[in-house]
Amino acid sequence: MSRTALRICPLCEATCGLTLTVEGTRVTGARGDRDDVFSKGFICPKGASFGAVDGDPDRLRTPLVRRDGELSEATWEEAFDAVAAGIRGVVDRHGANSVGVVLGNPNVHTMAGALYPPVLLAGLGTRSVFTASTVDQMPKHVSSGLLYGDANAIPVPDLDHTDHLLLIGANPLESNGSLCTAPDFPGKLKALKARGGTLTVIDPRRTRTAKLADRHIAIRPGADALLLAAVAYVLFEQDLVDTGELTAHLQGLDELRAAVQDFTPEAVADACDVDAGVTRALARELAAAPTAAVYGRIGSCTVPHGTLASWLVDVLNILTGNLDRPGGALFPQAATDRTPRPAGPSHGFALGRWHSRVSRHPEAKGELPLSALAEEIDTATAEGEPVRALIAVAANPVLSAPDGDRLDKALGSLDFMVSVDPYLNETSRHAHVVLPPPPPSQSPHHDFAFNTLAVRNQVRYTRPAVPLEPGRMAETEILARLILAATGMHGADPSAVDDLVIGQTLGKAVKDAYSPVHGREPGELAAELAGDTGPERRLDMMLRLGPYGDGFGVRPDGLSLTELLAHPHGIDLGPLRSRLPQPLKTRSGKVELLPQPLADDLPRLREALRHQVDGLVLVGRRHLRSNNSWMHNVPALTGGTNRCTLQIHPEDAERLGLKDGAAVRVKGAGGEVVTEAEVTDGVRPGVVSLPHGWGHNRPGTRLNHALKDPGVNVNQLLDGSLLDPLSGNAVLNGIPIKLAAVAAL
Repeated sequence: MSRTALRICPLCEATCGLTLTVEGTRVTGARGDRDDVFSKGFICPKGASFGAVDGDPDRLRTPLVRRDGELSEATWEEAFDAVAAGIRGVVDRHGANSVGVVLGNPNVHTMAGALYPPVLLAGLGTRSVFTASTVDQMPKHVSSGLLYGDANAIPVPDLDHTDHLLLIGANPLESNGSLCTAPDFPGKLKALKARGGTLTVIDPRRTRTAKLADRHIAIRPGADALLLAAVAYVLFEQDLVDTGELTAHLQGLDELRAAVQDFTPEAVADACDVDAGVTRALARELAAAPTAAVYGRIGSCTVPHGTLASWLVDVLNILTGNLDRPGGALFPQAATDRTPRPAGPSHGFALGRWHSRVSRHPEAKGELPLSALAEEIDTATAEGEPVRALIAVAANPVLSAPDGDRLDKALGSLDFMVSVDPYLNETSRHAHVVLPPPPPSQSPHHDFAFNTLAVRNQVRYTRPAVPLEPGRMAETEILARLILAATGMHGADPSAVDDLVIGQTLGKAVKDAYSPVHGREPGELAAELAGDTGPERRLDMMLRLGPYGDGFGVRPDGLSLTELLAHPHGIDLGPLRSRLPQPLKTRSGKVELLPQPLADDLPRLREALRHQVDGLVLVGRRHLRSNNSWMHNVPALTGGTNRCTLQIHPEDAERLGLKDGAAVRVKGAGGEVVTEAEVTDGVRPGVVSLPHGWGHNRPGTRLNHALKDPGVNVNQLLDGSLLDPLSGNAVLNGIPIKLAAVAAL
């Protein structure tokens, strides 16, 4: 007999509500939950394929432990015994920094991935931390940290109310949005146009999003910061700056005006390949709109000036008075945010508190560049120990980081490696221990990270749709036991991790004069927590202490886990609203428009006015039915347009003698790949495009469907030397490459 169960989709940042059809313990169907307070029934192909993703037969069911060089099935006890011996042995011999931790993108899509890695990092005390953020979004965190004092204070466009939306380096019709959590992003763009609004897209490709736009500007890849600086110049030049109610919260407006004086539309025109008249029109249209929002994403982050581009996105919102107002860009307020504190000067944001051992890359937000992982393993220096052990949680850097071949070899040289992953993939195949989490249907779900980026304030929680199978271990317990094993407490009850966090959090809260529980007894508060598991108790605690919470009885109508469970489709908390100055944590207590690190990087941007890349350059692209390297093993999400091809403009194809479907050799600084040419006018001349996340052809993996059509690893074309210096983010777009026709595939 079939039944239905609710589940928030964990397969992209849109976080849509799903209604699952379950036969026994198997998910046989998925449709949009029409009663979901946020997504209102929207579903994309990934969500519709939830059952296929969940039931992939190649998912590992039991732990694997390496014995005599081979990975073989083991018990959970054997696996954690091996982890404790392997990690602690390296720490004892070489110190905490010799243990590296790599956190992949899927961590932010699970409760376990949000709650436990911070505890792991604190317990290990290692500075060798690498995440997917430095191949994706770190420039936005750094620019937000410098502007607002908080690297996680990222304003998002008010999609439902804006009159003018300018997108740069973003393709939400394929990605469903990123650093902007918005179910049915395509529908919101169509609604914008239907109410008479304007959509402008800046992208070197004529994407599905660009085709919907009123104006598409096919910029030269990598020139994003130059164009945005020129728009800022025009706003000052033509007296179009109107900061309105923001004025009292701003510091450095005059200094900003002086800083952009070199970036006239005429000066940037050749580098951007955008006519000066178009740039001036962009500025005038932005200033004239009743409300407007500028939104930049991965295309503007993964370039040589990614942090400057991310900063300038916010600068344009500020100069037009559109930051922190409805219809502009606002700061969301998640239900699990910390208790709001009074506005005022705070600790600010610091960069470069430590550096990587080999290339001396500065830390950003507690992380080192993922591009540096290979050299931190395989290169000896006089300063510090190399990374000799690695903990990889939901990470596949062999495909996601530059120069996968070098990293592949480096991983093979480690003394010990543990991977938390449902698959034996290109990275986890090197592990000495693989700890497989259960499929998503068997896990609870709350979006801690994405609700801080949501275009509407709301809160939702779903318990597991399917009971945990015999022999499986909950992902939360896997990570709790991993923490204990890695930090010298192997064998302790995993509930000790949750109890520790609850005790520490409540202990701080009762000492905080601004907390609703100030002066109370932590033990009594802990005893009041609801929930069947440690993670649920932690969620209840965060909800009750948060901005909408009941304050442990102080506000009887406030949020708690009990209240949330009574609303299975979620609770709507209302539209985004103006919040300044409360989110600011700068030392001045104001939005610091021209922080010194950004001012110091502007000469490098001025140099870009005089140096242009000759020949072809490479950009990436997203597929609607994919998410990085996650989903190529699911037949329902591969094939059709979801293919690993090199898109090339007809003019370039004719010049190089390439035919549609022909084999083409692509060569970059890090290596070369051979793939299939796709001739299309969807890319501008001089630009080619290859999607990321492919290259499933390494031996020793268990990805049977992906192996049938492995594609090629675009990041093998990179040698890892090109980084945005402020954020450490890898430069993945605008990369010089060379093409040559080869014999037919």
